[in-house]
Amino acid sequence: MPTDAHPGPLRVLVLGAALRAASTNARLAALVGRIITAAGAVVDLAGMREFDMPLYDGDAEAERGLPDGALALRDRLERCDAFVLASPEYNASVPGVVKNAIDWVSRVRPQPFKTKHALLVSASPSLVGGNRGLWALRVPLEHLGTRVYPDMFSLAAAHQGFTEDGQLSDPALQQRLEETVTAFLRLVEADARYVCLQRRWYEFPGDRTGAPVTQRAED
Repeated sequence: MPTDAHPGPLRVLVLGAALRAASTNARLAALVGRIITAAGAVVDLAGMREFDMPLYDGDAEAERGLPDGALALRDRLERCDAFVLASPEYNASVPGVVKNAIDWVSRVRPQPFKTKHALLVSASPSLVGGNRGLWALRVPLEHLGTRVYPDMFSLAAAHQGFTEDGQLSDPALQQRLEETVTAFLRLVEADARYVCLQRRWYEFPGDRTGAPVTQRAED
């Protein structure tokens, strides 16, 4: 008989999307991971250095296939119910290493970003906290069918935004981050546990999941 039971706790990939080891986005990713763990989900904490891959080149793909780093990221995505990206902002947009990873992984069939839930967070020494980069990051992910959570979290003045134990220096921001992550997990849990529901994520009014526009990333 059909069942709504999800096999075990939720699984969430938390990716610190900066290459720099001391990145504040790595610290933010680790904090988000602890919040998710405290909520009872299983966290796969990763850093972008684990997924080394060259610049996307269609000729290289045709000759050698996808690089190991892209396949490794594909595997980690496929094992999760949702993912969190803690991404820096470079020149008011998406870091090249992040966009390059998305471009490579998007070449996998079936397309692993499609229907995954995602939460976007950022940390930056600037006064906008990397928020402009997150808005730019939504575009390729949503194009690929990722269900990007409407709310995002950006930590401004991140170079002085953490305590020694890895919490946020501002208690109000710490509370907001916890509330954002918790609300995101509730949405993921509803989708994962109540599988009898029709899973539809409309890009445009009246769009259907079977319409060609929603399949373009897989064609």
